[in-house]
Amino acid sequence: MNEISVPRPNNLDAFWMPYSDNKYFKDQPRLLARAEGMLYFTPEGREILDGTAGLWCCNAGHGRREITEAIQKQAAILDFAPTFQLGHPIAFEAAARVAELAPEGLDRVFFTNSGSESADTALKIALAYQRARGQAQRVRLVGRERGYHGVGFGGMSVGGIGPNRKQFGAMLPYVDHLPHTHLPEQNAFSKGLPSHGAHLADELERLVTLHGDTIAAVMVEPLAGSTGVLVPPVGYLKRLRELCDKHGILLIFDEVITGFGRIGTHFGSERLGVTPDILTMAKGLTNAAVPMGAVAVKNEIYETIVGGTAAGIEFFHGYTYSGHPLAAAAALAAIDIHVREDLPGRVRAIEDYWQEAAHSMRSAPNVIDIRNHGLIAGIELAPLPGKPTERANRVFRRCFDDGLLVRVTGDIVALSPPLIIEKSHVDRIFTTLADAIHKEAA
Repeated sequence: MNEISVPRPNNLDAFWMPYSDNKYFKDQPRLLARAEGMLYFTPEGREILDGTAGLWCCNAGHGRREITEAIQKQAAILDFAPTFQLGHPIAFEAAARVAELAPEGLDRVFFTNSGSESADTALKIALAYQRARGQAQRVRLVGRERGYHGVGFGGMSVGGIGPNRKQFGAMLPYVDHLPHTHLPEQNAFSKGLPSHGAHLADELERLVTLHGDTIAAVMVEPLAGSTGVLVPPVGYLKRLRELCDKHGILLIFDEVITGFGRIGTHFGSERLGVTPDILTMAKGLTNAAVPMGAVAVKNEIYETIVGGTAAGIEFFHGYTYSGHPLAAAAALAAIDIHVREDLPGRVRAIEDYWQEAAHSMRSAPNVIDIRNHGLIAGIELAPLPGKPTERANRVFRRCFDDGLLVRVTGDIVALSPPLIIEKSHVDRIFTTLADAIHKEAA
């Protein structure tokens, strides 16, 4: 008999879990079996309040009937159709709806299946654009330390989180990085955008001096989430925009996390007052019901690439599932909810309450910084001596056992609940988290 088919307790062996301590989990599993609204439920029926919108993605809450029904209906009509040299109506409809929400001028939409694919697609578009406009020497890509742009080789290369890179050897060539914007000495416990750090954008001038006119694009998260909630300093993104314009460099915003209402506008660029040339998205696009990502680009970029090709395929890139019918149906239903229920407005209505609740954690033991913007918060803990990440992992496990899902990265507890959150949920999140931090203080 094939060994893998032999029944085992909880049937945990076959699945090689992503970004997980597989040995620990399979020894002490924590499982989620059902979800509705703000809540997950374990297989035993125990209630878990979702403090992370799944993984920064279920912005409208769980189990939305409208999205489920849209997927079911579409599956019965057209389960799949290719978009290579063919099309199906719902993909075009979904692209038009995305373009309506995107910042002004970013009216062309390329569909992917994830944030990682969106990042690599955006980088390819940037390189293709520079070549199409006669700037073929612009082959260099600039990211930022502590940046996260998914797990494709392009996104990892411009990304700046060491553990994501160390197992895989050389990344893409012709890549450089700006410094991160985390300045705890000046900005610890800032509420919203910190005051200090706009000058760090000027490091792009140094890279231009070093590399000349070989830089094609700069990719940054307007607000870095996966690295532990790094909020941009006042004026930083505007300065970066000015320098990119000055030197003929495309500015790419990775809005996989900040898209679809997370900081109080459709996209974070609107709230932060800076429009990129290219914008990536995923997660909230379908409320995570079906995997889907997208890249929105300025008309000029699309026209330069497409118009610059006399005939045939203009951009040699795409995925089997680009614009998948079920994903497009989920996106349309999720966008309908986003607009009808004004999820960005709900964020703005509760963000002050959220901010004060987050900063009430300042007196908790081992809390060394708190960062927040919109409906995001990061609570940074002092690491245990010689055991980095251990304190936060203990807090994560205790919170789960006490009925709250949080996310940890390093020794930072990151919070990003569904945008349908009420004040009672906010109170419960921070009361449970504070209790866990106190209990794990030893």
